[in-house]
Amino acid sequence: MSDLAWVPQSCTLPTGERLLRVAEWDELFAEGLAAVSRPGPLRLRLDLTGGPGVEEQVRDLVEREGGCCSFFAFTVTPGERLTGLDIAVDRQHEAVLEALAARIAAGGPP
Repeated sequence: MSDLAWVPQSCTLPTGERLLRVAEWDELFAEGLAAVSRPGPLRLRLDLTGGPGVEEQVRDLVEREGGCCSFFAFTVTPGERLTGLDIAVDRQHEAVLEALAARIAAGGPP
């Protein structure tokens, strides 16, 4: 899968900035992903580890992502040792969530 193959056409982020955003997600996952689960076909649950500033980093990234891909619903749950990130989509964007989950499982870009 190419770095942008999973990005839906409904994304309003300028094409030139998409690789940078994908790299931000990849870095977040590479540095702190502790667990991934699929509570349902339209939900993805991530547990992220890390030191100070992780929650703020996650909140900043999901705020910017929600600005260009409004079909994502993000919920950030702070914890003592983990920051939870729930990602939900509507049925129309289930394939996008599936592609994101596959990218995470594969460890980022090929």
